[in-house]
Amino acid sequence: MGEPAGIGGELTLMAWLARHNSGPSFVVLDDPARLRQLAKALAWDVPIVSVASAAQAIASFSSALPVWPHPLAAAVTPGKPDVANAAAVQHSIENAVDLTSKGEAAAVVTNPIQKEILYQAGFTYPGHTEFLAHLAGIATPPVMMLACPSLRVVPITIHQSLRSAIADLSADKIVELSLITRDALQRNFGIATPRLAVAGLNPHAGEAGSMGTEEIDIIAPAIEILKNKGVEVFGPVPPDTLFSERARQGYDVAMCMYHDQALIPIKALDFEGAVNVTLGLPFIRTSPDHGTALDIAGTGRAGVASLIAALDMATDMAAHRQRSTHETPHRAQHGSASA
Repeated sequence: MGEPAGIGGELTLMAWLARHNSGPSFVVLDDPARLRQLAKALAWDVPIVSVASAAQAIASFSSALPVWPHPLAAAVTPGKPDVANAAAVQHSIENAVDLTSKGEAAAVVTNPIQKEILYQAGFTYPGHTEFLAHLAGIATPPVMMLACPSLRVVPITIHQSLRSAIADLSADKIVELSLITRDALQRNFGIATPRLAVAGLNPHAGEAGSMGTEEIDIIAPAIEILKNKGVEVFGPVPPDTLFSERARQGYDVAMCMYHDQALIPIKALDFEGAVNVTLGLPFIRTSPDHGTALDIAGTGRAGVASLIAALDMATDMAAHRQRSTHETPHRAQHGSASA
């Protein structure tokens, strides 16, 4: 569902309009009444049908948008989130994980949430990723990867200040997240031997210590550990050269030291089509790489490309994961996010 007052509902309607005649089906965990009201307000011809099973969703997808009902407690005004609806938002995430964990669905695709509204209702997790890890019951931290057709990036540190990100950076963390990324690229993207490029932290990757010693003290030792574990990895690479068109042909994923080092290049390359993928979970999860866009909610002006890309990537990942149990994955050509 995502935040009901945001753009998630209209994106879902647009995604059904774009996909119902071809491509895999999906079921929406949302309030069917609010989706009908939204479709009517936008004058979009999207029939809505309530379902209670994956089989019903598949059977109805070509003629109507299948919705697994999650009733909202309060009426929705676009652009104005209501804490009364936070419980339904959270339950939709929980139930999506449950359906996927049981094998009734192939993957979880999440619309953006408005975190401060969930916090007001007692939500104690920084965001989707940490909550999904809790629901999965895993101790190791999941990994956020952003992907588009020309680039994949993983930030080692995520939603924290730059000062605290640098303080938290460690060789162990780089190694742990890189191994999770390598394994996920093999299992979910069909890349037999993923090539990992590791970015430096400082300008010119520290310039042999004259601009900072993190490359010498933290990043280079992590790379050596990864090489000893059989990972195809190189670096630290100066961040200002890592994302050029030529450089991107030499790796399958860039391991970045902090949030903006990863997100600025991918959003500059493909702001509309980038997908947020959570690695290290026992189920597949993707999401559009944008927020709730409260300022344009309900207008029908939001771009649906990222949600469709998230649905397509989830479909491809599920197919690769299924095949990986029966055959050896091939090396995918770099540049294809669906691999």
